Amino acid sequence: MNRGAWLLGRLAQIVPSFLLIGVVVFVLARLLPGDPMSAMLGDHASDATIARLNAQLGLDQSIPVQFLAFVEGIFRGELGVSIAYRVPVTQLIAERLPATLILTGLSAVIGIVVAVPLAFIAAMRENQWPDLVIRSVFQVGLSTPIFYVGLLLLTVFAAQLHLFPVGGYGEGWADHLWHLFLPACTLAFSFAAILMRSLRGAILQVLTAEFVDFARAKGLRSRLILGRHVLRNALIATVTLVGLHVGSLLGGAVITESVFAVPGVGRLMVESIFARDYPVIQSLTLVLAVLVSLAFLVTDIVQMWLDPRVGR
Repeated sequence: MNRGAWLLGRLAQIVPSFLLIGVVVFVLARLLPGDPMSAMLGDHASDATIARLNAQLGLDQSIPVQFLAFVEGIFRGELGVSIAYRVPVTQLIAERLPATLILTGLSAVIGIVVAVPLAFIAAMRENQWPDLVIRSVFQVGLSTPIFYVGLLLLTVFAAQLHLFPVGGYGEGWADHLWHLFLPACTLAFSFAAILMRSLRGAILQVLTAEFVDFARAKGLRSRLILGRHVLRNALIATVTLVGLHVGSLLGGAVITESVFAVPGVGRLMVESIFARDYPVIQSLTLVLAVLVSLAFLVTDIVQMWLDPRVGR
């Protein structure tokens, strides 16, 4: 099978996953306790007011009719109107999504930049003091909750040292990066710990491979062996791990955005769940599912580039 057909097959797999997620999130949203009218109007609203608003929003129709309207809206590119914000859901997501994408991307970059060189140092100094120190520090990242790391960074670097803003998103690219640096470091801490442990183990395994011994016997320089042979082969498993943890980074953004008051889709999801805002909950889940699926696809493409056997 050539690579083009393999990529088309991977793209085709996204469609049934997308449909299944749509059905599941539609059902789960309506299984939430309470209803949108109670969240909007409170417990003292009259039955007539609640019935009138339910009719305006189409919530008085049967569940199958509501689901068909939801699916038809997806195919038309219309995700409905937010019950709580009274604006089109597409507009709401378009305003909030860039903050989450920048936060997730920045945290992934920070995690990779920190983890890769430290994994090399730990692997090349196996069981020596640099390896023990690096693994001990990152063990803290694996065992510490994200919200606690965020509060700690917020207290020290924002509230006490005043090096970074306490919260918000800022205006302009430079201001965005400055405001999102601490939230990104919060997400990157645990991500870098997982990445470092995986890459360190992969490097140690590749260093004992026969082709590495053969390269040394040929007299190749150590830097060339590490860059061309060891790193390329060790990254194959690590790239898969990065792709698998994109969803974790997006999930962690829900907590991080709440701690740092970042106006992203994670914070919007929390607000929408409390407001029982069905259109926003459903649409956000689908958008995040598409982003994760695309991240998996990019991971497969990078894997195919690193390992020519993939896709054959």
